[in-house]
Amino acid sequence: MGKAEWSDLRIFLAVAREGTLGAAARKLGQTQPTMGRRLRALEQAVGHTLFQRTADGFVLTDEGNAVLGHAERMEEEAFAFERRLAGNEAQLEGALRISSSDWFGTYMLAPVLAEFGRLHPKVCVELLTDARLYSLPRREADMVFRITPFREAEVISRRLLRIPYALYGVKGSKPPRGDGSGVRIVTMDESFADMPDARWIRRALPKSEIAFRSNNREVQAQLCARGAGLAMLPRPLGDATPGITPIDIGESPPGRDTFVGYHRDLRRLSRLRALLDLAIDRLAD
Repeated sequence: MGKAEWSDLRIFLAVAREGTLGAAARKLGQTQPTMGRRLRALEQAVGHTLFQRTADGFVLTDEGNAVLGHAERMEEEAFAFERRLAGNEAQLEGALRISSSDWFGTYMLAPVLAEFGRLHPKVCVELLTDARLYSLPRREADMVFRITPFREAEVISRRLLRIPYALYGVKGSKPPRGDGSGVRIVTMDESFADMPDARWIRRALPKSEIAFRSNNREVQAQLCARGAGLAMLPRPLGDATPGITPIDIGESPPGRDTFVGYHRDLRRLSRLRALLDLAIDRLAD
């Protein structure tokens, strides 16, 4: 492996984050041909292909993922050096990509991220919210919030908080009687049918009719608010949705733990630590 220049690693980081040469060139204020030339020189220096060139853009190879961690640590050191020269050591800079479910991002993380942005205005946070689990080992995200524990050896994680759930209906709804005959339900789609809350409602109201399915909790809440059916929702979401109220059917549904994890290579990344500390301070139970 040859010697990699920091200026070339900056180009590598920009391409890794933006996904295309054109977007990376605009970000760094360079021309696309120059970026392509420098990237090829870096790959020759390290002796590996760092990106797969696909129709959709540049995708990191396994070797590229290995270089990514080292490049980000070098970037953090460069930022720290610049801060010391400028006499402003408290100012954090750079990018962070985090992932969570849709409702958790809206109702739990958004207030934390807004506060983080006021404290550290030069850190750009990208929040990815969808149903799939983003991979920390593959560096699809820097920090992940999710309801399933992390099993990967290279991931540092902790339980953050327990989210209570409740059965919701439009305000004024009467609790369903007996086995739920005649009751319409809004629940998770088939791929999430084994989630504890989905199993609970099938057991508690076995004769109820599934009217709608969605993998999006906010969609479920809005359907419930419009009278489409009763919905099992996380309390922070359900309590914040106008027009619906918890319904007591004699037993409480199960809650869910939320875990936060990040790759162990990032444990000294100061902007990640700052966001993690704030999230723990504001959310942990």
